[in-house]
Amino acid sequence: MKYRHSAAQSTDYLRLALKHMTQHDAGMHPTSYTVWYEYVSGANPALRRELDSLLQGGGRLNDQKIDDLHARHISELDARTALRIGDSVSQLVGHVSESTAAAGDEAARFGNTLARWNEELIAPATGSGALASGVEDILRGTRQMQEAISTLRTRLAESLSETERLRQEVARAREEALIDTLTGLTNRKGFDLALAACLAEESAQSIGPCLLMIDLDHFKKINDSLGHVFGDRVLTTVGQILRANVKGKDTAARYGGEEFAVVLPNTPRGGAVGLAEALRALVAASRVRRSGDRELVVGNISVSIGVADRIAGESATDLVNRADRALYAAKMQGRNRVVLAPRPEAKAGQ
Repeated sequence: MKYRHSAAQSTDYLRLALKHMTQHDAGMHPTSYTVWYEYVSGANPALRRELDSLLQGGGRLNDQKIDDLHARHISELDARTALRIGDSVSQLVGHVSESTAAAGDEAARFGNTLARWNEELIAPATGSGALASGVEDILRGTRQMQEAISTLRTRLAESLSETERLRQEVARAREEALIDTLTGLTNRKGFDLALAACLAEESAQSIGPCLLMIDLDHFKKINDSLGHVFGDRVLTTVGQILRANVKGKDTAARYGGEEFAVVLPNTPRGGAVGLAEALRALVAASRVRRSGDRELVVGNISVSIGVADRIAGESATDLVNRADRALYAAKMQGRNRVVLAPRPEAKAGQ
């Protein structure tokens, strides 16, 4: 977004932002500064409301939380604004084009009428030469108007096409911004949006939703012993498995680092556990070739998976936390396994 603060105002906001930054665990980087600058300047009311709520709890914000705030209230806002502007311009040009087309049709009909009158007036023995000449002048002007309208319609059609192309480019850029470049899966921002949309559409009659939280076992050891390049190949392999087996309205995402997540909007808990077991088995059976030689690494890649089905009234954060706790339990129970989160009682009044 554009900032229109004076040098003096910006200096004051800088001091206030730095004061907040030093009180939390996130790094002193541009993302953190942007979040706190928009907070102290009041430029982003939605961000300020959420931060006020977080600060009341007395917690300290880490890099992950700062990144989440930036993604939801700053980066995503820019993409939504661009798309909304593109849609509005497309509609405006479309409406003008329709009006111009209607005016052109009316001009054409009027011109045809004048032409017929002119033919009748210049017929022999009418004695209406002067009148016919006047009608010819009007007809000539009408034709010029038709040509001008035709030119305008052509230009508007070109503008509409260009506007639509730009709108599609913005939409494509937004979509690319939600993709993890290494695995091809939805990234963390895309996961947050998918989960929020899933919970917003949930009805009393719906089945699910369920959430899988997936973590590669001993990934640090893989990186340390075989190198980060090989570690990336492992992440890519897991991404390919998820992309091949998570379809339709379901969303597979790289949650961060070696952790993945799958959002299942219309899947019951039994189906979610079945899918989790299938994914676990596929990863365990996968083969990853080391770059630069023909050696196959077999049997040392596995994942632990936590599964949770949402209870009525549960927030996205609580659902993720329950799935995370189930994932932690799977790790504690020996890894390479699936654990279903216990289902607490529904909240009072639900």
